[in-house]
Amino acid sequence: MTIASWTFGPEDGVPPPVAPFAHATAAGPTLYVTGQMPTDLDGRLVPGGISEQTDQVMRNLARVLELVGGSLSDVVAARAYLTDWADYPAFNVAYQAWFAQRLPSRTCTGTEALAAGACVEVDLVAWRAEGWQA
Repeated sequence: MTIASWTFGPEDGVPPPVAPFAHATAAGPTLYVTGQMPTDLDGRLVPGGISEQTDQVMRNLARVLELVGGSLSDVVAARAYLTDWADYPAFNVAYQAWFAQRLPSRTCTGTEALAAGACVEVDLVAWRAEGWQA
């Protein structure tokens, strides 16, 4: 099995990493996409609440997938982290809009705080028989 990792930057349309990590790591046909924050290409937290932040997180995730040859339709599992459980209904509406064809399996949990003062973070697991490449 081949293992490969990719780290992207603003020049690729992905916010800069806030710590030492790869944006995506493939182990054969399975891809693990690091949790994305609701930050723009300058690394700034987007204004607004859970809906706006969820949309930014999903844009960032979709871009990482695109850069390795995939899309959200390849996602098989997601993990979401919320700092306020009261945001759960609005998060679900914003999140579901990104998966019009098929919803992946998902875990959602509450946490006391997230990096950059974000109210949401999401990471993904995706699968493609033909593999991944940047």
